[in-house]
Amino acid sequence: QVQLAESGGGLVQAGDSLRLSCAASARTFALYVVAWFRQAPGKEREFVAADKWRGGSTSYADSVKGRFTISTDVAKNTVYLQMNSLTPEDTAVYYCAVGPVVARMHYWGKGTLVTVSS
Repeated sequence: QVQLAESGGGLVQAGDSLRLSCAASARTFALYVVAWFRQAPGKEREFVAADKWRGGSTSYADSVKGRFTISTDVAKNTVYLQMNSLTPEDTAVYYCAVGPVVARMHYWGKGTLVTVSS
């Protein structure tokens, strides 16, 4: 069983940056892919970014490409999401997840709220 704990959310202004962290309770190499998703109020959860735990295979939603960066620290069992140039449209609960592929994530964190004011 893998437990994931997100942190780093908060209230920021448009144009600011935030870095989210997701700590895994155990090594998840066998689960291979780590990803960030988000769910805005009244909307369905959507994909944000993904990478292999060992890195080197990033993918991003078009809406965040060029502004967000996913990275992993294998030694710390932690994945990060660096978010720059935030806009109010980025307001959402952000979740990390791990699994064999993005479409089939096995474990999810409880989420961390990011609120961007205009």
